[in-house]
Amino acid sequence: MNKILTLNNIAVAGLEKFPRETYEVASEIQHPDGILLRSFKMHDMEIPQSLKAVGRAGTGVNNIPVDKMSKKGIPVFNAPGANANAVKELVVAGMLMSARHIGPAWEFAKNQEGTDEVISKAVEAGKKNFGGFELPGKTIGVVGLGAIGRAVAQVAEDLGMNVIGYDPGLTVEGAWMLSSSVKQAASFDAMLPEVDFISFHVPLIDATRNMLNADRIKLMKKNATVLNFARGGIIDDIAMAEALTAGNLYGYVNDFANNTLKDVPNVVTLPHLGASTQDAEDNCAVIVAENVRDYLENGNIKLSVNFPEIKMPKPEGGHRITIANSNVPNMLGQISSILADAGLNISDMVNKSKNDLAYTIVDVNAPVAEQVIETLSAIEGVLAVRVLS
Repeated sequence: MNKILTLNNIAVAGLEKFPRETYEVASEIQHPDGILLRSFKMHDMEIPQSLKAVGRAGTGVNNIPVDKMSKKGIPVFNAPGANANAVKELVVAGMLMSARHIGPAWEFAKNQEGTDEVISKAVEAGKKNFGGFELPGKTIGVVGLGAIGRAVAQVAEDLGMNVIGYDPGLTVEGAWMLSSSVKQAASFDAMLPEVDFISFHVPLIDATRNMLNADRIKLMKKNATVLNFARGGIIDDIAMAEALTAGNLYGYVNDFANNTLKDVPNVVTLPHLGASTQDAEDNCAVIVAENVRDYLENGNIKLSVNFPEIKMPKPEGGHRITIANSNVPNMLGQISSILADAGLNISDMVNKSKNDLAYTIVDVNAPVAEQVIETLSAIEGVLAVRVLS
C-alpha cells in the first residue's frame, strides 16, 4: 500500500488517480511514499525517511527544497503548462483593465448617487477621465517563453499585437512552438525601449529577483504597462511605485498584494488569481498525480524539475530496479558488475542524466535479494535504490 500525504487541498480530479485498493491518501499520514502540495512551504519541514517523490500541483517549485530532495534521490514533479490558459486569460484581462482604466471607471460609476438622470449626466461628463487605447498595433514583450509565455505570445498576436520574446533558456522544442513572427530580443535591456506592455513569466530565482528595477524602468516608454502574474519579487516594487507616482510608467498589473503598491495610482493588484480556476486546479492535480503514481509503481519519470525524463515499459511479472545517482563516470559499469555477480541477467536497461543527476532503470530476470540492494546502495554517488516487482 502506497501512502500519499497531501500538504494542501488537492483537486479531487487528481486524488481520484490513486486507486483506493493500493493507495492511502490523507492530509495526516505517517511514513508517506509521496507528497502532493500546492503552496505549502516545505523548506523547514522534516523530510520523512520513507519519502520517494514530491508532486507540486502547479508550475513553480520555490516552496520546495529541491536541492535537498536531489541529494536524497527524490524526484520533484510539477505540472508546467497545466495552468497556462488560466494565466494567459488573466494577462489579457490585465492589459484591458490597464488600457481602458476599467478599475477606476468601475469605481467612478458605482459611486454615483442620485436619480438615473443625475447619474447619467455625471457619468457622461466624467467618462473623459477614463479614456484609454486599444491593443492592436501595440507591442508586448514576453519575458520567459515556457508554456505560459508562449500562450501569451499567441493570444497577443491573435489580438493584432506585435510580440517580442526574451528567454535565454529557450529550447529548440520551445522555439518550434512559437509563431515565426515573434521577434527575438537580443537582450532583456534591448527589449525595454520597444514595448508598450511587458509580461513576465519566469520563476523567482537569484537571476530574476528585481529583474525590473529602477535603472531598467528608465529604459522604458512612459506609456508602458508592466504585467506580473509570475512571482512577487521579480519586480522591484519600490522602484515601480516611484515610477508610477512620477508618471514615468502608464500602469502596473500584478497578482501580488503588498503595502508598497496598494495605494499607488494606476496599479491593479489581484489576490493571486493566476491559476485560480477549477479547470487549472484540476489539470495540475491530474498531471502531477499521474506522474507521481507512474514513478512509484513503474519507476518512470516525466515532468520532473530535478531528474531526467525517462520511461521504459514494465513487463508483466518482471523485476525492476531503479537507481538515482550523481552523474559520475563508470556508474553503469559498477551496476552491471554487481548484478552479474549476483547471477541476475539484465533483460532491459535505460540510463539518462540531467545536470548533476542521473537515473537508471534496470529490468532483471529474477527477484532481487536484499544484499544486492545494499551493495548497489553502497556505490559512491548512489542516492537511492528501489526494487519494483
